[in-house]
Amino acid sequence: MYDEQDSRLSVLSQRVTHGALSVCIEIVDDGEGGWLLEIIDDFDNATVWNGSFPDAQDALETGLRAIEEEGIEAFIGPNLHALH
Repeated sequence: MYDEQDSRLSVLSQRVTHGALSVCIEIVDDGEGGWLLEIIDDFDNATVWNGSFPDAQDALETGLRAIEEEGIEAFIGPNLHALH
């Protein structure tokens, strides 16, 4: 989602797969000393956390914990591209 800002994308950003479902955890430098967290599905639906994290590791752990606790399905939205 941050193609124009790839240099600000943390190396901790990663793809997570559970069964046949996958999402990307993207951790981006906010330019103010913090890190932003998004979980993006294959249909470009994004779940964005409000506020920033003090470091990229905290953001990653929060994203992974959310996927574990809520299930990866909670972060996958509709395929709106198929409707066009």
